[in-house]
This record gives sequence, C-alpha cells and structure tokens, in this order.
Amino acid sequence: IIDKLKNFIREFKGLTDIEEFIQKKLNIKKVIIVPGNIDEDSTVMNELGRTAAKFMESIIADGDIVAITGGTTMKNVVDNYELIPRYQNTIVVPARGGMERNLETEANTLAAKLADKLGASYKLIHVPDNLSNEALSTIINEKSIKNAIDTIRKADIIIYGVGRADEMSKRRGLSDDEISRILGNGSVAEAFGYFFDREGNVVYHTPSLGLKTEDIKNAKNIIAVAGSKLKAEAIIATQIHGKKNVLITDEGASREMVRILKNVN
Repeated sequence: IIDKLKNFIREFKGLTDIEEFIQKKLNIKKVIIVPGNIDEDSTVMNELGRTAAKFMESIIADGDIVAITGGTTMKNVVDNYELIPRYQNTIVVPARGGMERNLETEANTLAAKLADKLGASYKLIHVPDNLSNEALSTIINEKSIKNAIDTIRKADIIIYGVGRADEMSKRRGLSDDEISRILGNGSVAEAFGYFFDREGNVVYHTPSLGLKTEDIKNAKNIIAVAGSKLKAEAIIATQIHGKKNVLITDEGASREMVRILKNVN
C-alpha cells in the first residue's frame, strides 16, 4: 500500500514529468526524484539515501569494482543499504583520499562499511587529499597505495555526492588565493575534487590519488546523489552532458533545477 501511495504522490506532484524534463535537458541517462524538500524536512535525506541504495542494489553484479566518495549523503546511502553478503568477488574502494574531517563520513570508512554489507572486500587509501604534488608523486610509488589506485581507476560503479564550490573549496582546506581563483573562474560546483563552472567545464582540480575524469567516463554506472534547493546549480553543472549519469535528487532541488534550466538560452 505504501509503495502504491508513493507512486500516486509522484504522479500527483508531477515528478515523473520533471524527471523527464531534467533528463532530456541535461542529456543524462536517468533522473530519480524523491518527494519532499531536504531543506524543510530532514527525513527526506534518509529517503534519498534509501532510494539510492535500492537503485544500486538493482544494478550491482558480483565482480564489480565500486567506488564511493565521502560525505553525509553517502553515509545515508550506506546506512540504508541492506545486508546482502553475496558479492564475494566485488571490491569497494574510496573514490579519493580523505579530507581529514569527520571519520564517520570519510570515503575510507564508507567503503569499508559498504563492503561489509555486500560481503565484499575493500581497498583503502590512507592518505589525505590536500598533500602537495611532490608528496603525492612520492607516495604513489608505494606498493599498497599503487595497488589501491590501480583498482580505483577501474571502477565499474561510481557513487558520489555533489557540493557547492564555495563550501567545498573551504572544506578541502584550500588557501584564500586558491578559493578566490576557483570562484573567480566561475566555479559553482565540486565533485571528486574537480570544480566545475555553469557549463560543466572543469576550472580547477585538487591534487588527488583517486579517480580522474577519464576513469569516470570509463565506468559503466555513474550515480550522483544530491539534494537541496541550494545545490540545484551545482547539480546541473556536474551532470550536464553526462550520458551515463544517473541523478538521484529531492523534489526541492529538482524544481529549482527546472526553473534554472528553463531560463537558460
């Protein structure tokens, strides 16, 4: 009854039409909208995570390499994932190194937790993201690090969150000069340590031992999970022309995205 009621609510609110509009306008694979607004109702975040977890369950195959980023949204995805320990040949990896923030939302922690729920193995990167290029070039030659990076770059499924450029540039511990340059170049969004302008062009990226843009393009399934009206512009910037992209978002963000996209020439 609840599932049928959810479908009725989606139709009543016109969410199916909004999904089709955004999917065609951004030229992406699929859009899934969760009813409600995260900015007004915190329980919507849990539903966003549950919806993303169910979608991932529907596509994962034993033997896949799964890469996951950190963050509160990704923690909700992992927390909502059912215990299905039948993927012994699957490997779960962090999409990037850590940001030295809350351990519970670090990519390494989430990768290990997701692997436990899948009955899979995992490989971690115990290296912070904000090291210099010189330090990274030295560390990358360590056998365990190199092995983990080689695995990450072969990811079949990538699941990640999206951030606003102004917020994420500070969280990544960038200098004031770097932040000014990033925002001055028109960046509005961040994902994987890459900063994007409104047209989806990369304007800056932080040194990292994780996924590169070419690795992301080679993945079979690319899943973005992000909600909030305040992130609408950032979501558009990271998704535009991503033909393999699946976007899972909330109603608040989706309606703001429609407003923005209708005003774009």
